[in-house]
Amino acid sequence: MFEELINNQDSWLNGKGPESEIVFSSRIRLARNIDTLPFPSRASDIQKDSILKRIKEEYSNVRMLKKSNFVDMEELSELDSQLLLERHLVSQEHILAGKGKGVILAQDERISIMINEEDHLRMQAIASGFDLKKCWQILDSIDNDFSKKISFSFLPDLGYLTSCPTNLGTGMRASCMMHLPALILTKRINKILELLARISFTTRGLFGEGTQALGDFFQISNQVSLGLSEDELIDNLIGVVNQVKDQEMDARDILLKRYKPSLEDSVGRALGILKNCRLINSKEALSHLSILSLGLDLGIIKNADLSSTGQGKELINSLFIMIQPAHLQKIESKSLKEKERDYIRAEILRNKLKV
Repeated sequence: MFEELINNQDSWLNGKGPESEIVFSSRIRLARNIDTLPFPSRASDIQKDSILKRIKEEYSNVRMLKKSNFVDMEELSELDSQLLLERHLVSQEHILAGKGKGVILAQDERISIMINEEDHLRMQAIASGFDLKKCWQILDSIDNDFSKKISFSFLPDLGYLTSCPTNLGTGMRASCMMHLPALILTKRINKILELLARISFTTRGLFGEGTQALGDFFQISNQVSLGLSEDELIDNLIGVVNQVKDQEMDARDILLKRYKPSLEDSVGRALGILKNCRLINSKEALSHLSILSLGLDLGIIKNADLSSTGQGKELINSLFIMIQPAHLQKIESKSLKEKERDYIRAEILRNKLKV
């Protein structure tokens, strides 16, 4: 299964979604807990195992999960768990050791459901580009099908009961992963992040909570879910993302009009380094790939400069994930030390960008 994930050409990483030049991906998560049972943080190992068994029995009745795999997290190696994290299919919390943890994965990676993370169920739909409503359509269907078989913890005045108070209500966390290199280059990003915090939106890095904005990626999501409907939460995020997107586009126009020679130099240097490097760490590689992606979006380089098949954007998107540590070790089918990973990463970049 894990080899198939690495070679999957039809995942949300393909860069074919709407407005994907700035909105890398859209994601919606729903938190649900089985009525009468304690949250995972308070549940016994026996209770966690019973929850895992219950979900395993019921998920085959969910229409959207007919072509899915059930994975017991206890049976996974540390490397396989890290691979799922790098592909945004599980959280950092979920790969920590613990009883009763599982995950249901759709074959196309657009749906994943964590069992016994902070909540009994953390259901996720993810899509390429700016497509939150498509994600909600998928999750709404999954939630309805589960609700026919499982009674979830719910109070009329509070909504769905969740382990984290910020998820109370709808249990929804909607987010968009945005690529914002021009706002960073024009030094406007801090004002944007401050404004988002003031209007109750959370900003995280490439791999979620507690991570840095590597590769100029920022994940923007709602901070609370109580007091608003699912549609209102989604519409609010769409409005905010559109405003940030407009700011990024304006910053890109400024770079082209005022600093085009400097920008062309940066793009050319990034391409030269990635095509010729022999050792490169993931942070530096992500930085150069980010500049290449910007250069491609602005027409400074062409698809043909990156890929013989003319799919430069898709190639860059896949490289953002492929060069991560667990992916490199799965590709090589062995454990690699840091310097070995830097060498293999450079080799992959040279080979993939060889036109």
